[in-house]
Amino acid sequence: MTEKTGFIGLGAMGGPMALNMIKAGIPLVVHDIDPAKLEPLVAAGAEVASSSKAVAEACRRTICLVETTAQAESVICGADGIIEGVETGNIVLCMSTIDPLVAKRLALELNTMGVTMLDAPISGGTPKAKAGTLSVIVGGDAEIFAQCQDIFDAVGEHAFHIGEQGQGLVMKLINNMLGITNTITLIEGLTIGAKSGIGLQTMYDVLKVSSGDSAAVDFRVPRIMSGDFEPGGTMDIVYKDQELITAYAKDIGVPTLMANVSQQVYQMARTAGLNKLDSSAVIKIYEQLADVSVVGRK
Repeated sequence: MTEKTGFIGLGAMGGPMALNMIKAGIPLVVHDIDPAKLEPLVAAGAEVASSSKAVAEACRRTICLVETTAQAESVICGADGIIEGVETGNIVLCMSTIDPLVAKRLALELNTMGVTMLDAPISGGTPKAKAGTLSVIVGGDAEIFAQCQDIFDAVGEHAFHIGEQGQGLVMKLINNMLGITNTITLIEGLTIGAKSGIGLQTMYDVLKVSSGDSAAVDFRVPRIMSGDFEPGGTMDIVYKDQELITAYAKDIGVPTLMANVSQQVYQMARTAGLNKLDSSAVIKIYEQLADVSVVGRK
């Protein structure tokens, strides 16, 4: 059993990750604004704290896993936030996918109190969060990375130390950008095939053993065939991630043509009311534009 650790944010990713940490013998103190999300953790043996500050007061290491940059800022450095409960020598793991430049600023604020922050976003979606096979992509001090290896082992199959503060987030956003743009080209291909009379299962079988294979094929095509759009990553989250990488790229002077185009496709899906569905549901936009049924087609 390793040292008591705090976990703030128990949503679709955080909840199963926290359960896997308990299974690995890591005692947890947890907090979430939704009391219902605490129930499975309490049943598994976690302690509950009333605020982010209270979590940090109870633990040397505290994880923050929320959806947006603004939420991370509030949890880490806001009123009743982690920063109000930490002591010198504490560690904060920001596992949220947020603006890398904001993450650097938050780390500097914590550093003034003798606290070290790692940016440690995760990749793999809800299925891998449940299975404990995520990838953890980390930026920050290498020695602190080593002190959190038990956490990474509990939630993931791979942990990468990318480099200095912020570089974990940059790498995570690059990965997301590639997956998101690939999804759009895949869906365009599926729509062309469907309108040409080719079945989804046939396209899937060909792609799986050909040069067009990808993680998007693995994850998206079965969902589209079954019509299962329960969120593994919502349209809103995908849009947010593309906004983060394109804004960062502008800041450092790199063009992102494909990322910007794909983001606008997801904006179309959001304005069509699909924003809380899995991002695979963007196929519905192409069905309308191309006047063809694709979802559920065998």
